[in-house]
Amino acid sequence: MKRALLLSGGMDSLAVAWWLRPEIGITLDYGQLAAEAEISASKAICAKLEIEHHVISIDCRSVGSGDMAGNGADAHAPASDWWPYRNQMLVTLAAMKAISLGVNKLYLGTVKSDGSHRDGTPEFISAINHLMVIQEGEMTVEAPAIELSTADLVRVAGVPSAMLAWAHSCHKSNVACGKCRGCNKYFEVWHELEHAPQAE
Repeated sequence: MKRALLLSGGMDSLAVAWWLRPEIGITLDYGQLAAEAEISASKAICAKLEIEHHVISIDCRSVGSGDMAGNGADAHAPASDWWPYRNQMLVTLAAMKAISLGVNKLYLGTVKSDGSHRDGTPEFISAINHLMVIQEGEMTVEAPAIELSTADLVRVAGVPSAMLAWAHSCHKSNVACGKCRGCNKYFEVWHELEHAPQAE
């Protein structure tokens, strides 16, 4: 079985890459403001782990909204970083590339906190997996860390701190803005990891 990972270069997908060592990493530049930094982080982890890396570039910013697209949030947005149907789009585009590479299983770096968006819930993962399975190629989609917090995923994966520091989580810029939801999560995870109780 050949496995690919939808790799954004953020903490979650970077940790899944370290944990499961898929054969292929696929990063998308879909017009998001931080695309350049996400690609750089993804390339770095793939080079370290000797994972084959592919970048897909397609500008979808004209149909996006929120922090990642650099404009106001849509009226339906549960949070400022919500981009309508983004995860559905990313899975589809990654799968289109993955199937040409002989991939049978596509991993997503979704974690428990992503459930604040409907496309980060177990129900969504189940639905998008079913959609892929009934089509030609019968590719399966899995989110192996969906029941874990990011900090727990990092611990389970055993990602070294030096490697985790390569992650890019900012939603608004190639240089961390320090103010968006992505940056806030990045700082919170580091704080949790640094202040975790030590095993005796």
